[in-house]
Amino acid sequence: MKTEKNIEFGSGGGRPLHLDLYKPENPEQTRTAVILLHGGGWRIGDKSMVEIYAPELTSHGFTVLASEYRLIDESPWPAALEDVKSAVRWARSHAKDLEIDPGKIVLEGFSAGGHLALMAGGTPNRKEYIGSGDGEVSDEIAAVAAFFPPVEFSDKDDADGAGHPSILLGDSYTQEDVQKASPLTLASQDFPPTFFLHGIDDKTVPYKASRKMFDALIACGAAAELHLYPHHLHEFCRLPSMLGQTQAETALFFKRTAADREKYIRENQELNPFSARRL
Repeated sequence: MKTEKNIEFGSGGGRPLHLDLYKPENPEQTRTAVILLHGGGWRIGDKSMVEIYAPELTSHGFTVLASEYRLIDESPWPAALEDVKSAVRWARSHAKDLEIDPGKIVLEGFSAGGHLALMAGGTPNRKEYIGSGDGEVSDEIAAVAAFFPPVEFSDKDDADGAGHPSILLGDSYTQEDVQKASPLTLASQDFPPTFFLHGIDDKTVPYKASRKMFDALIACGAAAELHLYPHHLHEFCRLPSMLGQTQAETALFFKRTAADREKYIRENQELNPFSARRL
């Protein structure tokens, strides 16, 4: 794995934004870039938190970009989403140097980062979230992996699995703001293939959040997978016993839906040519 730290990919709030690059020995193996987005409730954390996943993903042939984004105390929502989209456009603009296919850029986010990954997946090329960099370059992504993500916000007491809007939006918000910040409202047939992973005993973000978004995507006809782990809490994928397993599952999903999608469709059709379903 080749590592290059603190590459400037854009700007926000009057300062440069950076990412860390991790390249496998053979980028041609997948020609796919995975952009990692850390958690921390949109208020704390940095890109070093996801460095732990880079060796696992590069071992599967993926080029990995651990990206920073502005936290709420620095710049209010939707600055963080703008920065994620800036990172996607930077990766697409530098596809030749990165040795990746510009059509094979995927996002993997954890907790608040999972929310951002889902938001980016559901709002391709939306002008209100343009951020920095070349606005003519697409910020569309090929697939999403969301680990224990918040998917909706509500100030109603009976909103099962939803977070309070003030966590992300502060005390002054409208119901329109709440809806626009909730990935659940973005579910559609055109949503990119999405992988959810959640611990059933998660007390920080209830697992019902991932299940709701998964159900909504399936109902729309989008491609989605939901992996639930009993007896596991928030951030359990960082455990030494879980790190390799959960990233291997994610890598396989990205291979099936983005990096080598045609291969898996062909194999599925060969296995059962009369009832093969879209992967």
